[in-house]
Amino acid sequence: MRDRDRWVLTDGAWTASASERDRTVADPATGEPVGDFPAGCAEDVERAVHSARRAQPAWARTAPADRAACLHRMAGRIEARADELAALVTREMGKPIGDSRGGVAAAIGTLRQYAELGPLHRGRSLQGGWDATDLMVHEPLGVVAVITPWNDPVAIACGLVGAAVVTGNAVVHKPSERTPHTGALLAELMAAELPPGVLTMVPGDRHPGETLAAHPGIDLVAHVGSTAAGRAIAAVAARTGARTLLENGGKDPLIVDAGVDVKWAAGQAATGCFANAGQICTSVERVYVHRDVAEEFLAALVQRAEELRMGPGMNEETTLGPLVDRAQRDVVDRHVRGAIEAGARLLTGGYVPEGPGAFYPPTVLADCTENMDVIREETFGPVAAVRVVSSFDEALELARESRYGLAATVLTPSMANAQRAWRELPVGTVKINAVFGGAPGGAAQPVRASGHGFGYGPELLDEMTHTKVVHLSPLP
Repeated sequence: MRDRDRWVLTDGAWTASASERDRTVADPATGEPVGDFPAGCAEDVERAVHSARRAQPAWARTAPADRAACLHRMAGRIEARADELAALVTREMGKPIGDSRGGVAAAIGTLRQYAELGPLHRGRSLQGGWDATDLMVHEPLGVVAVITPWNDPVAIACGLVGAAVVTGNAVVHKPSERTPHTGALLAELMAAELPPGVLTMVPGDRHPGETLAAHPGIDLVAHVGSTAAGRAIAAVAARTGARTLLENGGKDPLIVDAGVDVKWAAGQAATGCFANAGQICTSVERVYVHRDVAEEFLAALVQRAEELRMGPGMNEETTLGPLVDRAQRDVVDRHVRGAIEAGARLLTGGYVPEGPGAFYPPTVLADCTENMDVIREETFGPVAAVRVVSSFDEALELARESRYGLAATVLTPSMANAQRAWRELPVGTVKINAVFGGAPGGAAQPVRASGHGFGYGPELLDEMTHTKVVHLSPLP
């Protein structure tokens, strides 16, 4: 794996971390080591931020079309190493190799999208008088700290880094400590197409991440990850004056209305609950199903769960990989056991398998209630927590009862119910009759405890810039 002296990227060159601590990332399918990496330290962060600050002014003066051309070349480099990147993702965090390839493909598409959108990002003008004009111009913020998660490490990093650099910012990237080798290879490929210092990287655990978020040389902290980390970043930014772009956790509901095709609805629920072993920010974490279809829906959902093939992600036939580590598996199992003790019915799954790795089977729970952690707290595992409701009104009321506000899905044949749902659900994204999907370039803006700011789409370019107003008038 990566040499010990090639973990900190500054001024276009890889150097050793000043940290004396090392950590090991293990394959969650086998428990075997993937490789060691430095835990990172404040000195690493200091070097990276100063490198980025030195490089940013010249990068901001670079023509937008030239910046965009760099993104196109980045996409080409990643495409050439796509299989290697995908394999690293699977080895470090466990998802099936086909899903990892899909994440890399999404990253390539995102970079190319921002390469096209960047030069078109523009302000507006106002005519104050015949001889007076106001210009509203987008300018880069400066240095952006990009702190990315492990569950989709390539696509998320490419989206945030791509949008930041195409608008003239420099970036300090801190990838997750669960996917450090993926993050380092990705940074190497992207930085090769940028002037030295425009993209820097520091490795490590949460400590260098906290130092980076609190650094006075950072103008924006863009973070995708846990709610706890997002809150800590928001508190630090309030002291430094940095802006924040946060996508935190969620507890996304799925409403299954009367009158739907039950087998189709069960397939949607299974995809939402079990894809990436439930480790997607917008995974379905609670299901409210109408009593008229509940019995048939539950039977079909159990069948879907039991058809999944659990195994190592590198096996092409695997459809459910392990959780990222045993600590996360402990959280999932604790939520499931707590629900059963509180009266939930276990229909399938719900046990810790023997043997190596961090596997947990697809699990379906019925008769769940709002006082259970599987309904109230983020589980982030392959668990379908189901509650039967008597009406769409009841489902909508229960779906609203959460401090989170990331996304929600509604499966319904009723246009009236669909209209009510997207109007009344207090979340950033409402999906009608499709658990995943959406138009290329679509935006997402979480609310409440799930964060704030646009994380995708053309609107992300606005998040990476500030608007300067210029009033032009001639001398009298």
